[in-house]
Amino acid sequence: MFRFSSPYFLALLVLPLLYVWRARSARHVKTRPAMRVSQLLPEGAVPVSLWLRALPLVEALRPLALALMILALAGPQWGSRQVTEITEGIDIVLAIDLSESMAALDFKLSGETVNRLTAVKAVARDFISRRAGDRIGLVAFGSEAYTMIPLTRDYPAIMNAVEGLKIGAAGGRTAVGDALGVSVKRLKEAPGASKVAIILTDGRSNAGEFAPETATVLAQQAGVKVYAIGVGSDEPAPFVVNDPLVGRHVMYQTAEIDEKTLSDMAAATGGLYFRALDAKGLEEVYAKIDSLEKTTAEVRARGDYRDLYPWLLAPAFALLFLWAALAATRYLRLA
Repeated sequence: MFRFSSPYFLALLVLPLLYVWRARSARHVKTRPAMRVSQLLPEGAVPVSLWLRALPLVEALRPLALALMILALAGPQWGSRQVTEITEGIDIVLAIDLSESMAALDFKLSGETVNRLTAVKAVARDFISRRAGDRIGLVAFGSEAYTMIPLTRDYPAIMNAVEGLKIGAAGGRTAVGDALGVSVKRLKEAPGASKVAIILTDGRSNAGEFAPETATVLAQQAGVKVYAIGVGSDEPAPFVVNDPLVGRHVMYQTAEIDEKTLSDMAAATGGLYFRALDAKGLEEVYAKIDSLEKTTAEVRARGDYRDLYPWLLAPAFALLFLWAALAATRYLRLA
């Protein structure tokens, strides 16, 4: 990236232009001598000095040198401008359901039918990519809940962990209370003033040590705001089943979402409950949360630039030296 550190000096470029204009005006007004060559010279012979003086380049030496000096004074530089964003940020834990019901094939991405977890992972990665300065952690839960990534600003690591989530990895059931409890534990230890837990599930809490109500009280005490997301519709959804007798086939099952419990969890902590029936709805939910949970960042800019003025001063002085050498000889002075 090219720039001038002191661009206001560029206004002085009018000086060499005025010099050239004045010199040309004076030349037109000046009375020319009747004889352009010495009487000692043979008729028709023109001295080299007159040829040199007639060259436009010789007359332009001084204004050109002055222009180069002005450009050098403006401080030409080449380098890069680096922006550093400094912020305390928000502490966010994403708790994602890996229970067997997340295998329901009732979502579409780019026209292709996918299971609920695949859609959740795609939208979660997009959400993470839009955050700046926030610490984000990842909790996976099924029959149990555990921390996959503690709170960090290493967003590529978080997105890789999200991509690695697999259905059934934490058991086939749904421990919503434990998911919130582990999320609160992680957030309680964090230094940030703003703490958010995003609980995403498609079922009813039917496992774990903590009841959702108990975990909600813990969240209130720790100052954790809960956003709960219910994924999928109430209609029977298709599942791919591998049966040892009939082989691989599709069957329809209903995964009941406990909306009242999720809504109560969110309301008690100052958060919100959302229902995402499809991939588009899920994207809208995350976009809404993204807009609600923002932090003000302090932006500092610094530059790493290399000065280029020596490359202008060197030819400027060379031109002045050339002009001075010609001025001290008969070639420039003889008229």
